[in-house]
Amino acid sequence: MILYTFFDEHDFSGKTIVPFNTHGGSRFSDTIGTIAGLEPDAVVIEDGFTVSRNNVHEAEPDIIRWLEDLGYAK
Repeated sequence: MILYTFFDEHDFSGKTIVPFNTHGGSRFSDTIGTIAGLEPDAVVIEDGFTVSRNNVHEAEPDIIRWLEDLGYAK
């Protein structure tokens, strides 16, 4: 829960938060909703990127496509 403490201690008002993670099976659970609740004055991208720890080695094309779709990569 260290990230929740981080969000409690920092103000992201007016910022855009782009969630991404690796997981062992739980994907995001309710993490994106929790971040949005902790940072109500920030824009939280709901279409975050998540990849299984078993697929990290092959995720690069998917990550690039996701970033391109968000307008963060060319």
